[in-house]
Amino acid sequence: MMSAEHRPKLTSAEMANLWTSYQNDTAAICVFHHFLATVEDKETREILEYALHLSQQHVKTLKEIMEGDHFPIPLGFSEQDVNVSAPRLFSDEFYLSYMKNLAQIGVSSNSMAQSNSSRSDIRKFYTKCSYSSAELLNKIVSLLQRKGIYIRPPYIPVPTQVEFVHKQSFLTGWFGDRRPLNTVEIMNLFFNLQRNAIGNSLFMGFAQVAKSDEIQSYFQRGKEIAIKHMEIFSSILKEDDLPAAQTWDTEVSSSTISPFSDKLMMFHALSLNSTGIGYYGISMGTSQRRDLGMMYARLMTEVTQYAEDGANIMINHSWLEQPPTAPDRAALVKN
Repeated sequence: MMSAEHRPKLTSAEMANLWTSYQNDTAAICVFHHFLATVEDKETREILEYALHLSQQHVKTLKEIMEGDHFPIPLGFSEQDVNVSAPRLFSDEFYLSYMKNLAQIGVSSNSMAQSNSSRSDIRKFYTKCSYSSAELLNKIVSLLQRKGIYIRPPYIPVPTQVEFVHKQSFLTGWFGDRRPLNTVEIMNLFFNLQRNAIGNSLFMGFAQVAKSDEIQSYFQRGKEIAIKHMEIFSSILKEDDLPAAQTWDTEVSSSTISPFSDKLMMFHALSLNSTGIGYYGISMGTSQRRDLGMMYARLMTEVTQYAEDGANIMINHSWLEQPPTAPDRAALVKN
């Protein structure tokens, strides 16, 4: 840690990064505790223990930074949000797929936090987080491959030469013959399909155990949206005779006892929605066929509305913790 006399104030970007990381890591700790209480496979347990250790170390460092800057420690999540004695809700295989998705998000979000932070201690922290997220991802992928359950993106023939686009029809996609998907578009469709498959299974399990009828209905709606998006992505891949990703429907148990609080599960839904919107935006910007861009714009609108409805539920239950906010100057003047 830098000395107090050479400690610049936190920027708004650094506040946003620290606050978001604290929320995500405290939520992950709750999830990992339940997974560890129910996991059976030894190698999966070792990875879960490693992931838990990383999140606990992150929270410790985040608290130290916040306390040094007199930044209020967010409420986040605690042992009150997890029931470790509840029966398993998901299989060991799903645990690995869930953690793989979490590690992928961690690699990108920690790298972004490192790049938009100014203070050396915070940049150092997020550099370390990026490395540990990548290390976790490598461990998970290696284990999935050893077990023979790693799902690879589709293969296509390696090109024989470099080519350039010579016709504007390369961009079209609504009328007439559509050109085959390029590798960037295949990648986007495949991984968006995988992420929705994980969301579908999560929402299926959460709907079984949620205590409130309103929240059960919300998760059921999320499951239906995920299935709809999966069908859209699958159909586009199949047009070019490309395989779609596996789903994990059978990896959800029949338990109706909730391992997590409704608040934690709703937070999960909002987090999935926000990252999903971000991935759709990237996919829209990197897909050169116009029909794909319009498709992602339409799906983003649907997810945005679903996310807003979820935020309203959390607000009504006083569960939605507010990020640091700029002063309302107009209100200050009035007072």
